[in-house]
Amino acid sequence: MMNKQEIHSRDLQQLVVEVADKEIMARFLGVDVHQKTDGSLVTDADLAAQEAIRERLQARWPAIPLLGEEMEKSEQERVLDTGEYWCLDPLDGTTNYACGIPFFAISLALIRDGRIVLGIVYDPVRKECFRADLGGSAYLNDEKLRLPAQPQSLDQCVAIVDFKRLSRELTMRLAGGAPYRSQRSLGAVTLEWCWLAAGRGQLYLHGSQKPWDYAAGLLIFQEAGGEGCLMDALGSDCISPASQVASQAAVGAAEQGLLLQWREWLDASEPD
Repeated sequence: MMNKQEIHSRDLQQLVVEVADKEIMARFLGVDVHQKTDGSLVTDADLAAQEAIRERLQARWPAIPLLGEEMEKSEQERVLDTGEYWCLDPLDGTTNYACGIPFFAISLALIRDGRIVLGIVYDPVRKECFRADLGGSAYLNDEKLRLPAQPQSLDQCVAIVDFKRLSRELTMRLAGGAPYRSQRSLGAVTLEWCWLAAGRGQLYLHGSQKPWDYAAGLLIFQEAGGEGCLMDALGSDCISPASQVASQAAVGAAEQGLLLQWREWLDASEPD
């Protein structure tokens, strides 16, 4: 068995790709969909992918537990209290997947002592595999990923914004006078972070995401040169990622100056 220091994102790449192709793509456009108690959707692909990943990880690293989206909350809390664990979203973008919209991914991260140390996100439709290691480089299909030169002001930026999970007041502010040039809402948090890492947008705003939503994608974005911040609520201080199962708000920008401008606009009071 590998020791802790020897696990890298490249060690997970083939595993994640194979499970996504076998369990997710094989069911696409012909999947059974169910509604969970919180109103969100789950499919047989979510469950099959989570079990396949769990089995493969346990076979190679039996001492490291798994925190998966499709687990009971009590079990998630127990795993979160351990010093090292895998963090898995077996199918991010389930609503897209269930509706036949080809924008979804599988996401896996390793959390160690409160830090995200590696992450991998695979888009099986586009065959795009994003990965990164803490303090290393980010990659897209094994090519180094580094953000290009960025705009210097918000009005030149494309933003990825999830309006569904924002307050009515902030939604109205954005609808009535957004500071950015254009906006998109894509429906899969893991891929949204990765698309930012690939330069396919410059700003990010999401009101509620959990560790399996952001862990891998946030690390990939940061290692590509981006700036991300998780908060208990918009306007509060940044907190450590993967520190709780409860939802966290997220903002991001392609570089620090843009993030400061973006947070300043978001935190501003309503005009008189």
